[in-house]
Amino acid sequence: MVQTTLHQHNETQVRQGRPVYIIDGARTPFIKARGKPGPFTPVDLAVQCGRPLLLRQPFHPSDFDEVILGCVSVISDEMNPARIAALRLGMGNSMPAFTVQINCGSGMQSIDTAYKYIRAGDADLILAGGAEALSHAPLLFRRQAVEWFASLNRASSLVQKIKSLAAFKPGYLKPVIGLLRGLTDPVVEMNMGQTAEKLAYLYDITRQQADEYAVASHSRLHRAQQEGFLQNEIEPAFSSCGQVFEHDDGVRPDSSLEKLAKLSPAFEPPHGKVTPGNSSQITDGASWVILASEDAVNRYKLEPRAIIKDSEWSALSPSIMGLGPVLSSTAIMKRHQLTLDNIDLWEINEAFAAQVLACLKAWNDTDFCKSVLGLEQPMGEMDQSILNVDGGAIGLGHPVGTSGNRIVLHLVNAMHRLDKKNGIATECIGGGQGGAMLIEKV
Repeated sequence: MVQTTLHQHNETQVRQGRPVYIIDGARTPFIKARGKPGPFTPVDLAVQCGRPLLLRQPFHPSDFDEVILGCVSVISDEMNPARIAALRLGMGNSMPAFTVQINCGSGMQSIDTAYKYIRAGDADLILAGGAEALSHAPLLFRRQAVEWFASLNRASSLVQKIKSLAAFKPGYLKPVIGLLRGLTDPVVEMNMGQTAEKLAYLYDITRQQADEYAVASHSRLHRAQQEGFLQNEIEPAFSSCGQVFEHDDGVRPDSSLEKLAKLSPAFEPPHGKVTPGNSSQITDGASWVILASEDAVNRYKLEPRAIIKDSEWSALSPSIMGLGPVLSSTAIMKRHQLTLDNIDLWEINEAFAAQVLACLKAWNDTDFCKSVLGLEQPMGEMDQSILNVDGGAIGLGHPVGTSGNRIVLHLVNAMHRLDKKNGIATECIGGGQGGAMLIEKV
């Protein structure tokens, strides 16, 4: 049984306020990092999909009340990327814009913040997004190297400078990969892959089960690409050297159990279950959605695609952060008296195959549901045919500040394509949190 301390909001009262609609959205292709900085910064990516999105609207970009952007790995040349993106998108000097950061939930946090502003009557039209260029994650100096540079800087005489230079060691030039540091929780001292390994152990998830899930994720994404299911979601990105990016390039249509079985465990060798093949990929990408009040819908004669019914953020031990979706989604279902069978489509961000499978098992675990979720009976088994119907981050990649936005956007598009009434988009969040949104098709 998983022991955890859980903090959640009131689970019994449905939040009231003005209705909030999702009007439109767009994203870039997700571009796999390949060992060097990619062609786009976070703001570049936000602009690439933002321009065509704004150009097709029946109102001017300056008509928005504000811009909110999720971004985790902000680069030094783009402090507050939301504001820079807003200016580059021609939204005007008077457009307020701010950046939010809650790790993997940042792209959904931008939507949730906009949702609550509009619901409360503080805004009518907000552009909410996520942008991340993990390929631009910095290389860092080691602590000893920083102290050496500081001593050299403090040296005021020639003798002191010579002494400082003499203390130099070649190892000081070996950088620390900032992304690896960022993916390690400083409280429990576990990286995200190790937390997935812990869940695999707690819920007896086998290597084969994790690999089977990964193969299915790639297969679903490849089918979505071949069938054109993502055509109206993705805007092509054009690099400064003229290269065109038109589709998500991390998908492996030839993925198979035999190929994945050859990969070594990445975090707990030799017997670990988590490998590069059944984990999300390091990727660059951006996504936007437009949220509007009923007043804005009527003023600009907009055609809403969906309505946000509810949202929830939950927290638990960082060592089992992957169970965050179970907590946040269950809180929403309890408030609306829904069960797993009442939800037509699910988007659970695929940080790791083992993590997603652990969520499914937790919902069907009597002890967990009673002691953590406060349920008398297990939620039951989820029909996996309605989960991530077009694949997820294992095939697409997981640009951390963007993924929460993408899964909301894609959930809306999938509900329309499949004529489904409702859905929940949810993700686990590094640091031991989870976020979820209940969406209904209009």
